[in-house]
Amino acid sequence: MTQTDVSADDTTAAAHIRTATIDWDELLARLQAVLRLRTTPIGMKLFETVEDMEAVPRVRRPNAIHTTDQIVGMACRLNWTVGFTMADLVGAQCGAVIGLHPQDDKWLSGDRMAGVWYETLEDASAHQHAMDFVPYGTYEAMVVSPLSSKRLNPPDVCMIYATPAQMIIFINGLQWREYKKLEWGCVGESACADSWGRALRTGEPSVSIPCFAERRYGGVMEDEMLVALTPEDLVVAVEGMEALARNGLRYPIPTYGIQTDARAGLGVSYD
Repeated sequence: MTQTDVSADDTTAAAHIRTATIDWDELLARLQAVLRLRTTPIGMKLFETVEDMEAVPRVRRPNAIHTTDQIVGMACRLNWTVGFTMADLVGAQCGAVIGLHPQDDKWLSGDRMAGVWYETLEDASAHQHAMDFVPYGTYEAMVVSPLSSKRLNPPDVCMIYATPAQMIIFINGLQWREYKKLEWGCVGESACADSWGRALRTGEPSVSIPCFAERRYGGVMEDEMLVALTPEDLVVAVEGMEALARNGLRYPIPTYGIQTDARAGLGVSYD
């Protein structure tokens, strides 16, 4: 069979077969080998009932009111598996992004952000309408957990914090095979809508610059970006990064020198 004989449906089916039984220990070891991440890769999964959420092995429940950013931070910085509902969240903004709170007229008005993050009520409402979110009405709960725990089996999306240098190598890995231009937006504050909100809604790899709240409450470092993507796309990215590494294109990216003759280096990387 030639490459032109393979249909999109065949490719999708093959991807699902390949990732239905992911060996997470092996995949995460390969991910760490190519990127040297310093923050735990995590998974995020929505549940239709609280009972299903509470059935996740060794799931913790919050004993205080939090932002979603804080709960995500518990998973990726403390290696906890945490399940939560809207009742555990500090406000509508956190819950609406993940489909646990209605995206109603009051929420869409942006009235609580007007004069604080945006000059006018119209500006604040435009921001709310620009956000990606999971539609309300299907889910009651969510769990975040380290991918290495294998407790979500599988997660809806995987999330990885990385430096800009690590992130561009990761994106290059996604583009190694069946290239397409990857495009994202930036809503500014509430940037969780750009990462896990968009990935949960569309299933597409989604990169964000974490916002003020994610850094203040979620422990996100100054030099970290975030990518959210399906397990299938994580496999694609790791395979692509391994292929690039064999070509000498790997992390960390060594500095060539701003005054050095560039021809030798370019000849190796682009010829």
